[in-house]
Formats: sequence, structure tokens, C-alpha cells
Amino acid sequence: MNLRPYRPSDVSALAELFYQTVHSVNRRDYTAEQCRVWATGHPDLSAWDASFQAHRTWIAEEDGHIVGFADLDVEAGYLDRLYVHKDAQRRGVGTALCDAAEACARAAGVRRLETHASITARPFFAARGYALLREQEVERGGILLKNYVMILEL
Repeated sequence: MNLRPYRPSDVSALAELFYQTVHSVNRRDYTAEQCRVWATGHPDLSAWDASFQAHRTWIAEEDGHIVGFADLDVEAGYLDRLYVHKDAQRRGVGTALCDAAEACARAAGVRRLETHASITARPFFAARGYALLREQEVERGGILLKNYVMILEL
């Protein structure tokens, strides 16, 4: 596996990976309706690209195929997205991406890293030492989705 910086030409592949992951991996913890509003299949690619470029974004590749991505808002100390391809689960991709984001945050002098973890991702972050700050519900398309605000003291 290789980690590399984001390129604008990646945005469509990342949107597809996000859609496939939510509708397969996260489907075990969320209803079909929740997954449908979370990952509609029609994201605003220009907004995604702008967000990825504004953040520090890593792409995980294996044999030239994108198998995961993560992005960090360094100024806010916020790990925004961390998604691993449905066929690359439990192979260290998420760990490598999270390691890179945490190392970047430390190097930038961030003292506390925050993420909003899905039900599915909560055990992964808890195992890394992220503490539960609070449970919350976010609204997407009139539907509520539960997630968890978690923090890691760096």
C-alpha cells in the first residue's frame, strides 16, 4: 500500500468509493434510507474537490487502485473523512491513513484531534485511544443519522 497526496483528478473515484462504502460497510449499522441520504450518489464534486484541497488529504493505493482516503482540517484539528473501500476492509488501510493524519496534526502542533465517527467506525477510533465526547444525531435529507463526537489528546 502506498499513501500519496490528493490530486483533483481523484475526486470522482473518491466519491464512488464513499458511496460504495456507505451502502455496503455502513449498511450493517444504518438503514437503507439513512445510507441513501448519507451517500446519495450525486455529490457536488466541485465542493468535494475544494474541501479536499483546503484540507490535508491522503489517498491510499494498492496496485494503482484507490483503496481509501482521509482528510484533515489542520487548523480546526478535525479529522473530517476516513473511508476504506468495501473490498479493502481490515487490511490496515484505515490504520495507515489515521496514522498519517495524526502525525500531521502532531507536527502542526495540534493538541486535540476531533472526529465525528459513524456507528461503524466508533470501535476503530476507540481502539486508537479516541474518547467519546458525546453522541449526536445529524440530519440529512430530513433523516436523522447517529454518530459520535470523539477526541484524541495528542
